[in-house]
Amino acid sequence: MTTPAVEQVAQLERPIYGMSQAARLLGLRTDGLRRWIDGYEHAGRVYPPVIREGRTRSDMVTWGEFVEAGYLREYRAKKVSLQYLRPVIGILRRELGVRYPLATLQPYTSGKQLALEVQKTVGLDPALSIVVLGRNGELQLTDEAEAFLEKVEFAEGDVARRLFPLGRRVPVVLDPDVGFGEPTVLRGVRTEVLAELIEAGEDPERIAEVYDLTTAEVDAAVSFEARQVA
Repeated sequence: MTTPAVEQVAQLERPIYGMSQAARLLGLRTDGLRRWIDGYEHAGRVYPPVIREGRTRSDMVTWGEFVEAGYLREYRAKKVSLQYLRPVIGILRRELGVRYPLATLQPYTSGKQLALEVQKTVGLDPALSIVVLGRNGELQLTDEAEAFLEKVEFAEGDVARRLFPLGRRVPVVLDPDVGFGEPTVLRGVRTEVLAELIEAGEDPERIAEVYDLTTAEVDAAVSFEARQVA
C-alpha cells in the first residue's frame, strides 16, 4: 500500500481555520467540534481527542483536521459516541503512515480491507463503520462514507484537496488554496460577496456578468449563505 506524496501530506498539516470558523463552515457547534479535534475535560475526567493524537489546546485547525471532522460530521446523528472512532483512526494512522488517514482516499478504495480489519480489531460499533460486507461478501462503503466521498475531491497522492459542503453537484467549494479556505464558487469568488450583492438589491444576471459566472453559481452561493445563517 503506497503512502501519499510528501507535498500532498504537507497540505493536510497546514493550519487553515480558527475553531469557530471551522465549526461554522461545517455546520457544527464550536464546543462540539473542539471536543472532536482536541478532546475535553468533564467532571475531573479527561477525554482524549478523536482526531488529534493528543491534546494541544490549540484553536487552529489544520486542513487535515477539518476534512476528518467533515467525515465525523456524517455520523453525528448516530446515537453512538464518536470517541469509539479514535482507536480506528489511530491504527489507520500507523498503518498508512499519515496523520490524517480519513482525509486520504485509501481507506475508501484500495484500503477497504484494512479498514474492515481495523473495525473488527477494535470492536467498533457497526453504526460507525466505514465499510461493510455485502450479501455476496464484497466490501462496500457505508452510506455515511459514501456521503463523505461525494463531498471531497482528492488530488494526486490520494489526499483531500477540496471539499464541496453540499456535494460536488453544487458549485460551492472550500479550497485551502483559494480565498483563505472560505467558501467560494468554482471560479474563486466568495459566496459571501455574492450573497451581499443580492441582499443589496443587485440583479443576479448582472452579478453573473460582472464576475464571469453563471446565474446558477450565483444562486448556489446565495443558497449556501442562507443555509449558513439558518
